[in-house]
Amino acid sequence: MNQADALDLVRSAIWTVILASGPSIGAAMVVGLAISLFQALTQIQEATLTFIPKIIVIFMIAMITAPFIGSVLYGFSELVYSHIENGF
Repeated sequence: MNQADALDLVRSAIWTVILASGPSIGAAMVVGLAISLFQALTQIQEATLTFIPKIIVIFMIAMITAPFIGSVLYGFSELVYSHIENGF
């Protein structure tokens, strides 16, 4: 294994993490933005108001996108195992 192979593997790992966590993080960002807009318009400054809706939305998005996340992780693990099998 040389440096190019190691960098390619690290790049693939980072890209896999971005793809797998992207839907949940995006949904949390949208919900957080909507709740902060609601708080700014109504002047309700409750700090704990954002936690429950974010948790619910992240859980729902994780359930909906579970097949996509699984396929991304499966593809990455196949890549790693093929590198191990072929000796990099």
